[in-house]
Amino acid sequence: MKASEDDSTAEPDRISYFGRIAALILVAVWGMSLAAVDYRDAGLMATFMHNILLPIHEAGHVFLRPFGEFMTILGGSLFQVALPLAIGISFLFRQRDPFGAAICLWWAGASVVDLAPYIWDSLNPQLVLLGGHTGEDGPHDWIYLLERLGTLKRAHALGAAAHYLGIFMMIAGVTWGGHWLWQRRSLVVQDRLP
Repeated sequence: MKASEDDSTAEPDRISYFGRIAALILVAVWGMSLAAVDYRDAGLMATFMHNILLPIHEAGHVFLRPFGEFMTILGGSLFQVALPLAIGISFLFRQRDPFGAAICLWWAGASVVDLAPYIWDSLNPQLVLLGGHTGEDGPHDWIYLLERLGTLKRAHALGAAAHYLGIFMMIAGVTWGGHWLWQRRSLVVQDRLP
């Protein structure tokens, strides 16, 4: 990789450039499929993305356990969104890779979309959770959190808001990544990338 003349970011080689285009197309299509799943039922819980996020969610409960019960329960949802954002910040400021940061923003948005059914479900629990029961029969993070915050009756509005916020974040990530690639297209056309 060589340093760009107009900024301090490292420019990708030709193979990396086209690989990033392929990655951006993949996450754009994947994001559209996640956005299309109805957040008011268990459909998102059966997606491949949910299977990726579930261990991250559960790790968040463990990592935040030293900070008390509320933070332990919030930790799952918080960690599944904060982890991609933290990695994105590292890409942006340590690696000077805005494209990597854009993909992480998409990932954080997908994480928020993944949380939407869980939040929605807390008002009238129907989702079968990891322990094999619904929130009526056992622990449900978002019932606990929204009850403590006095907002359980707003669960449906909050679940819908999470869904649309996540979609916005995924679009922002794809747009940012596309903009970065578009800015470098002239380097490909002029054959300035190795």
